[in-house]
Amino acid sequence: MNEARLHFKIADYLNLNSKDVTATINLLDEGATIPFISRYRKEVTGSLDEVQIIQIRDEIERLRALQQRRESILKSIESQGKLSEELKAEIVAAETLSKLEDLYLPYKPRRRTKATIAREKGLEPLAQLILEQRSNDVFTEAEKYISEEKEVPSVLDALQGARDIIAETVSENPLVRETMRELYKKSGIIKSRIIKGKEEAGEKFEDYFEWEEKLMTCPSHRMLAMRRGEKEDILILDILVDSEEALPLIQHKIITTRGECANQLKEAIEEGYKRLLQPSIEAEMRLLTKQQAEEKAITVFADNLRELLLASPLGQKTILALDPGFKSGCKVVALNKEGKLLEETVIYPHEPQRRLHEAEMIVLAFCQRHNVEAIAIGNGTASRETEQFIRNIDVLPKSIPVIVVSEAGASVYSASDVAREEFPDKDVTVRGAVSIGRRLADPLAELVKIDPKSIGVGQYQHDVDQTHLKNKLDEVVGSCVNAIGVELNTASKQLLSYVSGIGPVLAQNIIDYRNEKGAFSSRKKLLEVPRMGEKVFEQCAGFLRIRNGIHPLDKSSVHPESYHIVEKMAVDLNCTIDDLIQEKELRKRLNLNNYVTDTVGLPTLKDILKELEKPGHDPRKNFEVFSFDEHVREINDLHEGMRLPGIVTNVTNFGAFVDIGVHQDGLVHISQLADEFVDDPNKIVKVGQKVWVNVTEVDAKRKRIALTMKGEVQTLKTSKSKLVPKEEEYNPNDLNSALAALKNKFKK
Repeated sequence: MNEARLHFKIADYLNLNSKDVTATINLLDEGATIPFISRYRKEVTGSLDEVQIIQIRDEIERLRALQQRRESILKSIESQGKLSEELKAEIVAAETLSKLEDLYLPYKPRRRTKATIAREKGLEPLAQLILEQRSNDVFTEAEKYISEEKEVPSVLDALQGARDIIAETVSENPLVRETMRELYKKSGIIKSRIIKGKEEAGEKFEDYFEWEEKLMTCPSHRMLAMRRGEKEDILILDILVDSEEALPLIQHKIITTRGECANQLKEAIEEGYKRLLQPSIEAEMRLLTKQQAEEKAITVFADNLRELLLASPLGQKTILALDPGFKSGCKVVALNKEGKLLEETVIYPHEPQRRLHEAEMIVLAFCQRHNVEAIAIGNGTASRETEQFIRNIDVLPKSIPVIVVSEAGASVYSASDVAREEFPDKDVTVRGAVSIGRRLADPLAELVKIDPKSIGVGQYQHDVDQTHLKNKLDEVVGSCVNAIGVELNTASKQLLSYVSGIGPVLAQNIIDYRNEKGAFSSRKKLLEVPRMGEKVFEQCAGFLRIRNGIHPLDKSSVHPESYHIVEKMAVDLNCTIDDLIQEKELRKRLNLNNYVTDTVGLPTLKDILKELEKPGHDPRKNFEVFSFDEHVREINDLHEGMRLPGIVTNVTNFGAFVDIGVHQDGLVHISQLADEFVDDPNKIVKVGQKVWVNVTEVDAKRKRIALTMKGEVQTLKTSKSKLVPKEEEYNPNDLNSALAALKNKFKK
């Protein structure tokens, strides 16, 4: 199958224009990235989005791999001198890998089998005679093959050898194999049972000690759970179909007569089914259902990660961040608007030290000294107690919001090479506190420094194909980074490495250039960075921002290749580009049709006009303040019927986990997500969403909390007021007065 036919096949399968598909594949083959193609090559691709481009990429990779395997099989069979025109036509027409492998199976090099031994004894003609049902007296025919020399001492031995050949031949018949696949998909059962004596060790798999359900409707989380139990030698897992249903289906495909030939065939088919066909198809089904379950689990992880990465940023604010703790104290750091560490210390407001007054003084002093605009508290151990301590500082201006921040993965970051490189002379607790504060300011910029698998929003992520998982998650991170854009002069190496076309090596070169030559004054300066060629510049430039660049469009997502269009617009209106950006009435006077060319169409021109309205606009939602119920801090504070605010921390195929502020997430089972039937939790909730939940069950001993969202308006309406108060509401003098008042209080 030539390349053009592959393109048509993909277009037909995805219901897309074949010209757009071909153009997209050509761009991908030339090294263009998916974000670049979807954003800056809309005229070429017919405005295909990232999802469609990914589908095209995956399909062309699959079909090319299939074509490569086809050519390899043809070459192998031809080298054996067994490639007939009929077989070649079947192989060329095969559209799936399983069909190809079925056709190749009889010619595949293999170990010595019962059928091989029977063929060596010269029993192939007898087997063929029975298989073709050409004799009414197989016993007489079998007598002809008795031979002491060939170790065929009797008629029964001859017939057994013939049946061995028939069993293998039938089990390798493509039509029979496909029939069995369809049977497994239609009525196959997956069954698990406990290995005797492993009941105590396998307590976490208790639900699957005796379990069975339809194979193809088994949810991915149950499939992966049972497979993990099998891997850990706790469970025995079987995939079965009823042999009384399977055998007649095979017999119907093979047997066309009655008599002794039919009897021999029935016996051979039954033996071949049990010994060869059933184990082979079961292995296929195991692999197929594993891949399907993994794909769903990876998709769940990717969807959750996207929501987490695109969480609302607080923005460039001066932040006081606390990594809470009891005995070891709370690490406190102050960060400036760019996330730079200004100062650090430790406070001990909790038992056993309980140096409460000292802790209050330190917090107020930090807030005063650095003009703190928000306080971030990690949600780990002592989180709620630390939050309450901060809120109880009655002289602390209420205009400074106190926000609990997820610290999932922060410990991984603080011990990583990235953290050591950033803070070589700081211990892990300082690094962890810095990460908490930076996450509040910009979740994406901080989370890209952590392996996505450590963030904790997955479902059985350690049980899936790790390469496929990494590729998918990296793709999601790249998509998010490029959707938002990156500030060139402040971005970390990790953030830069996800920008279209850049990668880790070039990201480091950009950092080195920035450190040596100073801030970039224009996008064009990027071409001076070592290994930054014209092609890479084309891929990355539109996603990099320079807030105070020489050219006014350097802060926007308008690609440098399109600057001349905006410049012409300004000339036509007798104004500057800054005027175009600032004055809506000027933009209204533009007729985009005047700027259409052979290479630039209305999709690009509309994107340019939209960008001129809000250059470098962050597409993420505005930050909203959220607080847990102040009366609930630990699991023992909960009781059935309690209504609480919470934040969705993870969405799986079986429901959603919600943080309600007690150091243990509660589960809203899929059946409890809404009043109506829910087939996909992601349709109801997303990671990071604020929701109302009701407590339905609390098991403090097992640390299990059951929640429901039935009868609730799912999204919790939170404060949308400005986090940074107006000048008259908040200024450093407030803290000066507060600190003085606190000192006087302590003196008394």
